[in-house]
Amino acid sequence: MNKQSEKSKLCILLAAVVIAAVGFFIVKGISRKNIENVSANELIIPKAEVSETAKFYPYKIGNIYMEVIAVKASDGTIRTALNTCQICYNSGRGFYKQEGDELVCQNCGNRFRIEQVEKIKGGCNPVPIMKENKQENEESIIISGEFLAESAEYFKKWKRQ
Repeated sequence: MNKQSEKSKLCILLAAVVIAAVGFFIVKGISRKNIENVSANELIIPKAEVSETAKFYPYKIGNIYMEVIAVKASDGTIRTALNTCQICYNSGRGFYKQEGDELVCQNCGNRFRIEQVEKIKGGCNPVPIMKENKQENEESIIISGEFLAESAEYFKKWKRQ
């Protein structure tokens, strides 16, 4: 192979790498449009994944494993909460599993309707993630890494892992 041919192939390869990199950053930018200050420690939930069946999103801070619940209510809104009970979290078993249209605390058995997620604070129910702790666009819900770090206390004794 002559030197001209090798240079041409190298140029084509380099151009392909540059195009792929630019494409990656364009796609990455589009997926975060209308979201400000998104950083690597945020939890990003694609709205297309969320349905009436609760989905549990893992998150880890240091050696503390956490989960966020995302579920679509009957009015079509997506509700989010920490997968831990505001009362039972210290037991290590204060997490929820879905049964029908309810979330059931695995420590005390309290049943919590999906329609109430993110609407009720206090008591034996999942810790709501309110609007001030997340951002949304058409495609995603981004939960603040700062909020998640502040909420790690709820998961220190968690036994769901």
